[in-house]
Amino acid sequence: MMPEGVVFLTFTPANAPAVNQSLSLVQCEEAVGPRSLQSPLAQEVHLSNAFSIGQIQVGGGRLFLIAGPCVIESETHALKIAETVAAIAADKKVPYIFKASYDKANRTSLRSFRGPGLDEGLRILKKISHDVGVPVLTDVHEAADTWRAAEAVDILQIPAFLCRQTDLLVAAAKTGRAINIKKGQFVSPWDMRHAVEKVQEAGGNRVFLTERGASFGYNNLVVDMRSLAVMRGFAPVVFDATHSVQLPSAGRSNGEDGTQQSGGQPEFIPLLARAAVAAGVDGVFMEVHDNPQMAKSDGANALDLKRLPEVLNQLLAVHQALI
Repeated sequence: MMPEGVVFLTFTPANAPAVNQSLSLVQCEEAVGPRSLQSPLAQEVHLSNAFSIGQIQVGGGRLFLIAGPCVIESETHALKIAETVAAIAADKKVPYIFKASYDKANRTSLRSFRGPGLDEGLRILKKISHDVGVPVLTDVHEAADTWRAAEAVDILQIPAFLCRQTDLLVAAAKTGRAINIKKGQFVSPWDMRHAVEKVQEAGGNRVFLTERGASFGYNNLVVDMRSLAVMRGFAPVVFDATHSVQLPSAGRSNGEDGTQQSGGQPEFIPLLARAAVAAGVDGVFMEVHDNPQMAKSDGANALDLKRLPEVLNQLLAVHQALI
């Protein structure tokens, strides 16, 4: 019996067969996607796609963590977060990669804080790498910045909105750094193969993908866990548990100028992260902050740093159950 007040909607693609017909395998492929990308074999990342970033194996079977603030707010703050997370990760024996942006070029409002900029931001990231002794990841928005960024960090991240930008992908690949391509909110999981191939054909052999949710109507994202298995058929996969709970451009206006920002549902971060680990992802990406309400970017969907140990305990328990 359907619970009171619950409505179930079925969305059928225009080329899908009528719902009252029995579906052949071919018809299902037309409605859902290519057969080869739905195979259970896609759940296992090909060994040829695994690689190392320093001492960290990506796609080697050991769960790793990418974490840090959304944006560099100050040198002191970034170092504090990096040192705290590194200590937590070491205690849990989880390989750790620090992440932070030097320039958030896709903020909702022109008045939003973007970061310290290329020169100062890369200086801080290089210092974190040296002082904390962990690999560092940052995102690049322009092809012209890739070589500069590559001198300071270990991993160049291609933002989700730019995951199809050929010139950016090729430029990043040519630096020789590892590449993390965030899956666009508008891109099917099987189509991310093309982004991976662009990097590989430009000489980048160390590439992985990050799922961060798919647009579901306006100002909302959902996660299709099938995408994790699909993409692992051609690259290691990381799950972004914090941007997946974001409500794009749907947060409160703040400040005297009424600057618009994104909202979020951080209470669902642990749940989605556990589900993704159960689905077999290679790593988990989380933006963390010591005071999310005061964060200068994406605080509404950040994990409170205090909660990181307990969340990692949950993820490790799920991962151990799969071994």
